[in-house]
Amino acid sequence: MLATQLDDHNNGAQIAAQQHLSRFHFDRIMTSVAGETPGKFRRRILLERAAYRLLTCGRPVLEIAVEAGYASHEAFSRAFLRAYGVPPTAWRDAPRRIQIDSPNGVHFHPPGSLRLPARTEVTSMDLLTGMVEHHIWLTGEMIERAARLTDAQLDAPITVSVDDNDKTLRRLLSRLVGQLDLWNHAIANQPYDFSVERHEDMAAMRQRFARTAPRFLAEVHDVVASGRLDETFVHAMRKPAGIFTYGGMIAHVLTFAGHTKTLVIMALKKDGMGDLPCWGDPMEWVTRQWLAESA
Repeated sequence: MLATQLDDHNNGAQIAAQQHLSRFHFDRIMTSVAGETPGKFRRRILLERAAYRLLTCGRPVLEIAVEAGYASHEAFSRAFLRAYGVPPTAWRDAPRRIQIDSPNGVHFHPPGSLRLPARTEVTSMDLLTGMVEHHIWLTGEMIERAARLTDAQLDAPITVSVDDNDKTLRRLLSRLVGQLDLWNHAIANQPYDFSVERHEDMAAMRQRFARTAPRFLAEVHDVVASGRLDETFVHAMRKPAGIFTYGGMIAHVLTFAGHTKTLVIMALKKDGMGDLPCWGDPMEWVTRQWLAESA
């Protein structure tokens, strides 16, 4: 109901009357259910939408302020500053998480709707979670095997006819770790230094993977378990900054890592490290995990 009222700019009494309730009873019902008054709920959602508008369109701040129900640039800036810690113009230059903390988990969801908290729990056997767990496991196994090779083997060119980028086993493995590290940094609104991937020492790579992989996997577990795959976050370090869903980010990681992992497995096999079962096939890995848990 309140989602349909975002752009009507009716006052609380008018909204209550539409529901055939007094303002007092309407406010009391909504506060008991949502944990915040209808007015506060609506202002928060409109501010979240305004933050999204600041990032995704080039409209002046005043136009976005008026759309959010504010009569002046100054009033909007004060409200935005209280909610996000910075004024709208500064947030547009260095955006952060769009969602404002709330007691009910209801947030603005682009392009123009609300995201409600999940009603059902997603178990750890969820397919997407299992795919990420397999990806983490396989990357670690490949790093362990690569650590036994010489620098010459690690840095030998890997040639693919449709891909003319200079690739080596070392760089491919560093990219797999870096992909996880990059998104950890993006979610935390921190810059990522790509230079670490240029010629990463294997010992340093193993240490970085040991830090990065559990953090990424914990984020995936939390997002899946709380039903937040469609929740968005701001990748402020990207130029231009972008808004992505957690589900889209996870799919991106698994899709683009698939090609890289295949090249690594082929290179390891060429160098005598061909002991990964079934080329690291996730189907076999999931089956072994299921059997181990059933034992």
